[in-house]
Amino acid sequence: MTEFLQALHGYTFPGSWALLFPTPLALATLILFIWSLAPAFKGQVGAGFLGWLRLTWVLTLLPAVTGIIMAVGGGKVPSSVAAPAEVQQDLCGRVAHLTRYCLPADPVRDMEHWMYSGFTLLSLLALEGLLRGRWVDNRWGLKLLPVITLFLYGCVYMVGRVAVLPGNSAGA
Repeated sequence: MTEFLQALHGYTFPGSWALLFPTPLALATLILFIWSLAPAFKGQVGAGFLGWLRLTWVLTLLPAVTGIIMAVGGGKVPSSVAAPAEVQQDLCGRVAHLTRYCLPADPVRDMEHWMYSGFTLLSLLALEGLLRGRWVDNRWGLKLLPVITLFLYGCVYMVGRVAVLPGNSAGA
């Protein structure tokens, strides 16, 4: 069961396109950002945009729920813990407090992963509020759509980045 949760939570696209959108959620938010330019200029939101926003919610909640389940079970992001010695030897050729990606372990990255995940959820909630016209007039709200969706894409991108790459306190 744990392997299934890890596979579902940590799915990434292979190849060089992964630098632009490493996960299905990152791809969905990038498309949402590009799509948000049209409502910002037209002044109205179509059913397709709302449908894509709902798909983005689903793609957000799948890794969020699986991540919470794994965290309750004691799991942490791969960049924050050293891999077992035999895994380090097999993958990296040496044992030196390295992650499964052969990079120095950085314990701070686990909290950063939670922080960016929280910003992702808050951004989606802000989008919903703006589209419903709850905080500001719909015209002003639609002009803010590209800003919020770009922030959303950045947060989603960083969720994946901090899970894999070490930060400034690597090896601490």
